[in-house]
Amino acid sequence: MPLEKHDLIHELPEYKERIHDLKTTNRHFASQFEKYHETDHAVLRVEGGIENTSDEYLESLKKKRLALKDELFAMIKATG
Repeated sequence: MPLEKHDLIHELPEYKERIHDLKTTNRHFASQFEKYHETDHAVLRVEGGIENTSDEYLESLKKKRLALKDELFAMIKATG
C-alpha cells in the first residue's frame, strides 16, 4: 500500500501561492511549516518501515502533525 503524502501542498493545493508567500514573508509561518515538514517525514519513515517505534510515539507524531497543520491553516485563512 503506497504511503499517503501529507505535505501542505498536497493537503491544501488551492493555497499553494499563499503558502509560498507566507513562507517567504512570515518567519513564524516558515518555522512552523518546517516543523510540519519534519514531522510529516518522521511519520512517513515509521509508516514506511524505515524506523521502528512504538504505536504511542507514532500516534504522538500524527497528533503533532495535525496540530501544526491546524495552526498553519489558521494563519493562511487569517492572512488570505
